[in-house]
Amino acid sequence: MNEWAVEIDNLVKTFGTFVAVDHVSLRVPKGEIFGFLGPNGAGKSTTIRMLCGLLSPTSGRASVAGFDVAADPEAVRRNIGYMSQKFSLYDDLTVEQNIDFFTGMYGVPRERRRDRKDYALQMANLTERRGSLTSTLSGGWKQRLALGCAILHDPPVVFLDEPTSGVDPIARAGFWDLIAELARTGHTVFVTTHYMDEAEYCNRLALMYAGKVIALGAPAELKRRLTEHNLLRLDTHSPLDTMQAIERQEGILDVAVFGSGLHVVVDDVKGAMANIRRILDSQNIPIGRLEQIEPSLEDVFVALIEAEEQKAA
Repeated sequence: MNEWAVEIDNLVKTFGTFVAVDHVSLRVPKGEIFGFLGPNGAGKSTTIRMLCGLLSPTSGRASVAGFDVAADPEAVRRNIGYMSQKFSLYDDLTVEQNIDFFTGMYGVPRERRRDRKDYALQMANLTERRGSLTSTLSGGWKQRLALGCAILHDPPVVFLDEPTSGVDPIARAGFWDLIAELARTGHTVFVTTHYMDEAEYCNRLALMYAGKVIALGAPAELKRRLTEHNLLRLDTHSPLDTMQAIERQEGILDVAVFGSGLHVVVDDVKGAMANIRRILDSQNIPIGRLEQIEPSLEDVFVALIEAEEQKAA
């Protein structure tokens, strides 16, 4: 029995001379929450469109739920759920009417439609709102309804393409509880997000850049890779002036703007901190806070992208 929900081997997609997806290979086991990260234009959405059977690969192969995406795209589409940030709901229908419509679209057998509708309403906590017009729902409730509609046919693999974009933090947290519940019931969830806090909820992550997967692993594993060096948090009223003052100094490996301050990668903590204080004092730049911190996924993301850009340069 195949343990992999998604298998990708040397997948390539070109548009003319532009290489959108460049020899991507990875495997996602059943029941995993797999995160797909990367800047705009990295190739994430193109990869997902191929995995959903909506776009043919130029070369390489991929299978989803055991079906080849190039040879049997119809079977792939029958065995996946898909939800994007646009939700694809009908605002002029009620919650229940939307669900009824999508049970028909997904070919749910008539004898199972009532049970699947009840499941979707309960999962999304929309039972009391079943008669409400969808247009009256907040973004968070629409998000829940869209997920319920995407899994009405009980697909083994669910693709979520930036599903929480534009939704408030409380609604995002509740939505991830639903994703975790899907994984617990054996579904594989393949999700793209640009929120680094959400990436922490994934079992594993792949970071794409310029069409390639440049890092793959669990969030904790990816962060450990950055702890080969030390990370400092530097708060100052003049982050850009501070960056220019210290970025080329000995012992400073990297400086990046992070929120209202800077994250500074150094080789020796004590020596670097003393050097930073001396340099900024000489230029009359006050320091609000300077301390060693643990790296976040955003630090990993920035460091890996910068390393790739340096290679390209």
